[in-house]
Amino acid sequence: MKASVAIQVLPDTHSKQELIYIVDRVIEYIASTGLSFFVGPFETTIEGDSYDELMEIVKNCQKVAIKAGCSSVSAYVKIRYDENGVLTIDEKVSKHNK
Repeated sequence: MKASVAIQVLPDTHSKQELIYIVDRVIEYIASTGLSFFVGPFETTIEGDSYDELMEIVKNCQKVAIKAGCSSVSAYVKIRYDENGVLTIDEKVSKHNK
């Protein structure tokens, strides 16, 4: 893996149920990309070899949230990119999830 991205999508909603529904749609979209990902309580981490592909996914997460029903959305993104490779999700968390 050459890149990893952590994204927290925060849709503007009126209820917890709307929030969960919209975030679930975003996670479904991320899963549909076929890339490796990990859902945490505050953000979802995605990893891949193409920086451009990950940035396209980040962009589309906002569009998915809007299409799912919110009028606006904020996103917090962390990006790690290294041509020589980055630590994988498994390398970062497997020892903590036994």
